[in-house]
Amino acid sequence: MTNYPNLVSPDVDFRRVIEAALAQKERVAQVAKAAASGARNIFLIGCGGSYNDFSAVAYRCDRSSKIPTFHFNSEEFNRRSPVLLGKDSIVLVASHNGTTKETIEAARHCRAVGARVIGFTKNETTPLAAECDEVFIYNSDRTILAPKQLLIGMTVTALLKETGADLDYAVIDQAYAAVPAAFEKAIEEAEANLHETAVALGGEALTYVLSAGPNQGAGYGFAMCYLMEMQWKHASWFNANEFLHGAFEVVQPDTPVLLFKGEDDTRAIIDRVETFLNKNTQRLRVVDSKDYSLPGVPASMRGEITPLLLSTLSRRLAEHYQAVTGHDLTDRRYMFKTTY
Repeated sequence: MTNYPNLVSPDVDFRRVIEAALAQKERVAQVAKAAASGARNIFLIGCGGSYNDFSAVAYRCDRSSKIPTFHFNSEEFNRRSPVLLGKDSIVLVASHNGTTKETIEAARHCRAVGARVIGFTKNETTPLAAECDEVFIYNSDRTILAPKQLLIGMTVTALLKETGADLDYAVIDQAYAAVPAAFEKAIEEAEANLHETAVALGGEALTYVLSAGPNQGAGYGFAMCYLMEMQWKHASWFNANEFLHGAFEVVQPDTPVLLFKGEDDTRAIIDRVETFLNKNTQRLRVVDSKDYSLPGVPASMRGEITPLLLSTLSRRLAEHYQAVTGHDLTDRRYMFKTTY
């Protein structure tokens, strides 16, 4: 890594920002208790990275929630106008800058029909915050994914508890409490692999990115947000299992593929894909949560926590790409610059 002096150091405030999110636990519980009374369904709404931030909790709700949960892109939600949305709905919306017009419109509409709207954004002054009944913030423009997804995870866990889901909440709390230190350690442990991955794939014109289950957001977000939006590189994300149903025909010995691998029940899918790729391409790189110690996280909870970890590591991987390619992650052609 000495050949890349422009590699930015990890955020010195990383752990503090996550701890500040974790410290909102009691208020999360209070908000969830008030919102869950009489609730009949839950909607998770966002665009781009914020849409991805709901992937892990959407998976948990599918497995555990006793009321239906729906995961929507904000504008898709606005155009579909789901008939089940109503005064007995809980709506979670997210936007980092809080300026995404489609998400603001969705929040405004949901409140208009009487739904309870809970927002996740960087601070209380964003336009989205003004459209929510309650808002949770993390006050950082660099360490975003871990605190934001932690707040979302704590909120959904509290909602599941209030609506009768059968989960071991004590062990979940233990896992969340370990996140600040565990993720800080994981970034240290991951540096060599992330750098080698950026060096190996940073020059590629097109990279296929695969993930599955609650880790879908990490893979999809890396392809769309980091490679396409922030590095101006062609990328294509696939659900790992879906990749085997046709798309894998493009794989040749020099095909670059990046695989995000977690520890939930969908890991077997990734194992199958990884076996195929190891036989058919020499350009496979893997980010595997099992490679990281995660001190304090109960073994039984690693599958629940590692989607957040993989998202966090994807951000650090993007910073290594920035160092290798010389293309700044903040540079844009269109976003925030033109009307679209």
